[in-house]
Amino acid sequence: MQKLISIAVIMSAILFGALLPASGQNAPPSEAARKAELVAAWQAASQAGTAGPADVTLIDQAKLKLPEGRFFVPKTEGTRVLRALGNLVNDATFIGLVVGTRQNDQWIVVIRYVKEGYIKDDDAKNWNADELLSSIKEGVEESNKDRVARGFPELEVVGWIQPPAYDAATHRLVWSMLGKDKGQPDNLPKGVNFNTYALGRDGYFSLNLLSKSDRIENEKPVARELLSDLSYNEGKRYEDFSASTDRIAAYGLAALIGGVAVKKLGLLAIVTAFVLKFAKVILLAAAAFGAGIMKFFRRKPRTDVGGDVT
Repeated sequence: MQKLISIAVIMSAILFGALLPASGQNAPPSEAARKAELVAAWQAASQAGTAGPADVTLIDQAKLKLPEGRFFVPKTEGTRVLRALGNLVNDATFIGLVVGTRQNDQWIVVIRYVKEGYIKDDDAKNWNADELLSSIKEGVEESNKDRVARGFPELEVVGWIQPPAYDAATHRLVWSMLGKDKGQPDNLPKGVNFNTYALGRDGYFSLNLLSKSDRIENEKPVARELLSDLSYNEGKRYEDFSASTDRIAAYGLAALIGGVAVKKLGLLAIVTAFVLKFAKVILLAAAAFGAGIMKFFRRKPRTDVGGDVT
């Protein structure tokens, strides 16, 4: 599987003719340079990852039962992929990526773990979805400074796809929002972040599925499946919390949607125009195995679909 992914990515490089032109020392990377780095990042990821079905150890906290048709990319290579796609990545919290290996898969799931203590969930009864959305928008505006400096277009948050919903029995949180490049026509599909969280004794895992508005209804089950396939180790579960010995986080559940998720931890932001034009093709190439590879490369890249934002 890894060899096939590598072949597909190399073919992508040939297809795109990604050469590295000279540029000014302080100038943002050129489009050709960003394409070349994205190809190289996916090639490294394909060589370092784990194909399902497999049990993937998530640091000292949990295991992920990776299903067939899924591919886990570890932290170092996953960071490179996300940076190549225009993301801000928090090294202290990022764990890895999961991508689909089936031909029509066009999503990425970003896995993070935040070890800041036990998250109290009592504020889930009283949160205000409009206020949470405003906080997310503020965080995106802050992250745009980094994006502009690296030659990526600015992003904006459009609104909810799914307002925050918390299951107190399983200690799982789900919410989803729409985003797009500033100035992108409203009639184009928009980027989607489908965010899922699993609370534990010492902190929480975040599994964020990146997709598009015209595909998300079919891809929601992917995020929910991976969330259910994540299980904490004995002694690390939410119900293992001990009030006498364990640290309680300085923020509650609502902060995982608003302030902390965006400002303190760093908001991942995949650029829509760049993903639209190039990264989608590379993602599909990585999933196009065997005879499907040649069939895929006979197609022309589409320019009528949106990208992703997290």
